[in-house]
Amino acid sequence: MNLASILDPHPAEAPALVSRGRTTDYGTLRQQVAGLRGGLAGLGLDPGDRVGIVCANNWYFVVNYLAILGIGGVAVPLNPLSPPKELERELAAVGARALVVGPAGRSTADRIDRSKLPVLEFVIQSEGHVAEDVIALDDLLAADPVPVVDRSPEDLAVLMFTSGTAGSPKAAMLSHGNLLANIDQVLALREDGGDPSDVGFGVLPMFHIFGLNVVLGSALRAGASVLLVERFDPSSAAEAIRNHGITVLAGAPSMWATWAAMSELAADSFATVKVATSGAARLDPLVAEAVKARFGLEIGEGYGLTEASPVVTAAYGLPWRPGSVGAPVDGVEVRLVDLDGEDALVGDPGELWVRGPNVFQGYWNDAEATRAAKDDDGWLHTGDIALVDDEGLLYLVDRAKDLIIVSGFNVFPAEVEEVVMLMDGVRACAIVGVPHPHTGEAVKAFVVVEPGHSLEEDAVIEFCARHLARYKCPQKVNFVDELPLNVSGKVLKRALR
Repeated sequence: MNLASILDPHPAEAPALVSRGRTTDYGTLRQQVAGLRGGLAGLGLDPGDRVGIVCANNWYFVVNYLAILGIGGVAVPLNPLSPPKELERELAAVGARALVVGPAGRSTADRIDRSKLPVLEFVIQSEGHVAEDVIALDDLLAADPVPVVDRSPEDLAVLMFTSGTAGSPKAAMLSHGNLLANIDQVLALREDGGDPSDVGFGVLPMFHIFGLNVVLGSALRAGASVLLVERFDPSSAAEAIRNHGITVLAGAPSMWATWAAMSELAADSFATVKVATSGAARLDPLVAEAVKARFGLEIGEGYGLTEASPVVTAAYGLPWRPGSVGAPVDGVEVRLVDLDGEDALVGDPGELWVRGPNVFQGYWNDAEATRAAKDDDGWLHTGDIALVDDEGLLYLVDRAKDLIIVSGFNVFPAEVEEVVMLMDGVRACAIVGVPHPHTGEAVKAFVVVEPGHSLEEDAVIEFCARHLARYKCPQKVNFVDELPLNVSGKVLKRALR
């Protein structure tokens, strides 16, 4: 098997992608991917080699992603808006041998210090001026096609950076079998198993597992098409949904909250939508109710995490219950475990454990973190606290970890704290998440300054922006004389919140 083969069964003339005003049908996409496979293989890339993708949601991302999988390589999707230092850390962590750069990522990728990446041999650029040590994508696309490399379900397909169930960001190892299992679990929620006439709205970033596997993967598996959107603007997005006849609309809660607050949107703005879903963070029930009242859409909320490829539960096809994340998808087992290690009773909270063919293999080169997240019986300990009602519907009630979720993206405080501590004059720092009306949560820093030093809030924020993606940077900095500690010396983050 090979996940890239999901392109094969569909009619050549059927539309697959709409990107930058151009439609690519399945026949053309298969030819393009086959040629790029030949080009990548011609460079000497071998099965198992890691290839970074720094690209926005467009044709460039999709053709490279499928070609990398097709040669047996391991795709490593990265945020094209990340600062160079963050990309350097991620590429070094996975030992990437090649890097593909799309139009949106070029300015950042050009500033990567290649001397810090001794394993990186090839940089492939999509368009524009190509430097002497950079390969033009068009040259690789023109290569003679080569067939898809057969892989086993256990072979690694994607490394996806995540904050993990605990600790700093790690690369979650997702196999061909993991990803395909979850695609089929998502499609099985629908009676038609996925309609080839569907048009999906591809605004969720492809470097996020929700956008990569649920939006893109499910559409290509079903033979449907995807409108690829590089940047979310609420007004133009609503117009595109109407003009392209979008039928499957998935997004993060911030997207739905924005539309719910836009009084200028017509009641029939989403008349073509058949399936509306929300994920990546908790959806405010008031937002769900407002969307239904204004537009007649029942948003089906779900729960998932990168380590589960990502979908664990879904509300699609179940009674509409704002606030519930639904029930487990086919093939997924769920346990709620109380503090004594026993199964929690109905209505009582417990840590959510997950087991199924979609659960990841572990974290790249981090056996200790893998053991902490996944036990010997295959249960993934998510760190999220949930309860189940009498109807078998799940509700998330808390997180056992300090993870901050900004517009659906994970931010782990330890990573931000480590960066702030690099600043001259910082004695101590603690990062917490605070409520935000548009992004769900925002990052807030509490900083203790060394005696004799002076720091400004803007200086801390700007320093973080040079090292971290923008959504990870503090929006507010409070300077304090000391941080509250418990008896063991651990910062009391609840007190800070």
